[in-house]
Amino acid sequence: MESEATKRVRLDISYDGTGFSGWGAQPTLRTVQGELESALAVILRKFGPPPVLTVAGRTDAGVHALGQVAHVDLTPAQVAKLQRHRGAPGAPQNAAPAQLARRLNGLAGRDGDVWITGADWAPEGFDARFSAIWRRYQYRVADTSIPRDPLTRHHTLWHHSTLDVAAMDLAALSLVGLHDWASYCKPRAGSTTIRELQEFRWERLPDGVLVASIKADAFCHSMVRALVGACVAVGEGKLSIEALAGIRDDKARTSDFKVLPAQGLVFMEVGYPEDHEVGERAETTRRRRGAVVWDDKITAARHAAGVADREARGIVLGADPGALAQAEDDDLV
Repeated sequence: MESEATKRVRLDISYDGTGFSGWGAQPTLRTVQGELESALAVILRKFGPPPVLTVAGRTDAGVHALGQVAHVDLTPAQVAKLQRHRGAPGAPQNAAPAQLARRLNGLAGRDGDVWITGADWAPEGFDARFSAIWRRYQYRVADTSIPRDPLTRHHTLWHHSTLDVAAMDLAALSLVGLHDWASYCKPRAGSTTIRELQEFRWERLPDGVLVASIKADAFCHSMVRALVGACVAVGEGKLSIEALAGIRDDKARTSDFKVLPAQGLVFMEVGYPEDHEVGERAETTRRRRGAVVWDDKITAARHAAGVADREARGIVLGADPGALAQAEDDDLV
């Protein structure tokens, strides 16, 4: 946690996950966190222990990101070192974050598969993980209705049949809401599987690629790739539209669909409240970890809007648990 003796920097990060064994640092394996923290250790090697990163959402091996967010706490000596590097007494107040981004890109970004897209001082109380109110992902699928493009093989899943995107979209809409997602998550001891799935849609782009856009307060392990895999089974005609909600409500893992590979998945963005609210949000999330509560009026209104949207499309809903668990992390999707 940030102390009076440190200053917190927000980092916006993009990466091609193909060459990484996920976000989290692991001995002997190349990871995004490992590359960035190794670069931090070099940049600040004479100015105390190297800082560590806290991330909005840990991604699994092969998952990409365009809108990842992390924070890092710098000591006064580390800030002064970065500020001095500019060599100007009247340097702008954000010179240290900008210089940190430049140096990280020069070291960790030299291979071109990870890049700091933005850096600035974080607002008071900001926590990349606990201040977040939602995360958004996309998943790309190319079916047999379009020619295969070898240049997209690391970022788009090639599927062996033609998919019914309209059925997939209806199936996705039928899942939106506050539910227990145990059927679509890999279990973790002591972790809740209750999440608020806020948006889930499918569309076919002008180039013929199918794209799923999925947004939630947070995701449990493998949840995104499982939900996408279930929708693909609907698109193939192997599962009915109504089956996906039934699987969810059974709260048990099933072999009725496949969890899709990582290469089609991209972490697009993270949502945060207004700057003056990020500290309160972080404290609320920490207090409520594992507790089942309805979050606030905004969440309730968003849920009601989702129900109305699905009812307007004639989608029959199952029972809603009427509860929101504050998620511990957007973890290994």
